[in-house]
Amino acid sequence: MKVLFVCTANRLRSPTAEAVFAGHPGLEVRSGGLDGACPRPLTDELVAWADRLFVMEQRHREKIRKRFRQALGDKPIVVLGIPDDYEFMQPELVALLKERVPSFLD
Repeated sequence: MKVLFVCTANRLRSPTAEAVFAGHPGLEVRSGGLDGACPRPLTDELVAWADRLFVMEQRHREKIRKRFRQALGDKPIVVLGIPDDYEFMQPELVALLKERVPSFLD
């Protein structure tokens, strides 16, 4: 399964999620951001690549649905409900990701 994690700036939350799940069996994992100035901006190609998208906030899902409608198709977008309050690989963020993501990977 190809999994894409998305946050605003692709500097803290989504790269952490990518790192946490990179070694998960049966997964290909990438991350991207919705801000045009981020290290890996979300593109039609990246959205089209993914089988499932995970976003940190509800507003991310809405932006993806508007901006990438054609590339998204009917792919599921899971809202994790993780605010922008964490640093890269912060233990509390890692724990939240490990708690909230796995049930959507089966």
